[in-house]
Amino acid sequence: MAKPDNRSDNEAHLQKHIDHTLANLQEAEDYLDEHADEITTDAKQTIENKNNRRKESINSFAEEKKDEAQP
Repeated sequence: MAKPDNRSDNEAHLQKHIDHTLANLQEAEDYLDEHADEITTDAKQTIENKNNRRKESINSFAEEKKDEAQP
């Protein structure tokens, strides 16, 4: 039997995702600031690409959270 669709805590889950993704983004930016001269150009580009995807995810989570808040 399928579980019922309980969406009552979606906003809280989305906020956790936003917070976690922001923390990862900040950690990666701090790492780049500290070690940019020690890592390869490819590694730096990989981190920057991940951060761009993180920013997109944060925007998507925020939009979804906004939608969940509407009645």
